[in-house]
Amino acid sequence: MAAGPKLAFMASEVVSAQEALGRLTERYGQSAPESADVIVALGGDGFMLQTLHATQALDVPVYGMNRGTVGFLMNEFAVEGLEERLGDAELEVINPLRMRATTVTGDEVEKLAINEVSLLRAGPQAAKLAISVDGRRRMAELVCDGALIATPAGSTAYNYSAHGPILPIGSDVLTLTAIAAFRPRRWRGALLPKQASVRFDVLEPDKRPVMADADSRSAGQVTSVVVESATDIRHKVLFDPGHGLEERLIREQFV
Repeated sequence: MAAGPKLAFMASEVVSAQEALGRLTERYGQSAPESADVIVALGGDGFMLQTLHATQALDVPVYGMNRGTVGFLMNEFAVEGLEERLGDAELEVINPLRMRATTVTGDEVEKLAINEVSLLRAGPQAAKLAISVDGRRRMAELVCDGALIATPAGSTAYNYSAHGPILPIGSDVLTLTAIAAFRPRRWRGALLPKQASVRFDVLEPDKRPVMADADSRSAGQVTSVVVESATDIRHKVLFDPGHGLEERLIREQFV
């Protein structure tokens, strides 16, 4: 009998994920991520993002099983039949966003985001942002609680909660979504080509401080942020047939 794929199981700290880790490693064994054919992430969407960031240099596909809450990026959990499910799984390739931020102290911070890069007010007053796309100033002043750039994979996360559009995976489009825009009144944002370079400049940063996050990983308070697609990085994510991101994105819009 042919040997099955070498699997590396990674689990969040929640009890259900740790219990699943014990059952799966007992059933299928445990390989190091560096030598595995597939990495299996056990947790919720947040842990899936952590796993993708942590293993991006390995060029190994990641298959998630939901031991969290929403689990948009995850498959259903089951101990039996995992090798067969992996053999039938559909591959989605995701390019993250690269954020280059300049902090209020003048430091340069670079972070990657699979879901979104967000700018949020860090004080009692609304933020004031200027927005440029590919070097051309498109909005001189956006008064808001914040703004974000989301990938198609991340469009059902924070972006969706902020009333941004859901993007098909193959659309090669990013969404720029405003968070509680005050001026221009009720401005919802824009759809941008995937290859666009988007720059946010914080106006009045001393009076109206703004912090920047990449997948909830903070760069601190910033004076400017540039966001671009990191096409040099490819995250490979596996989904059960008929339950890939394309299907989930469509299904989510009809709930």
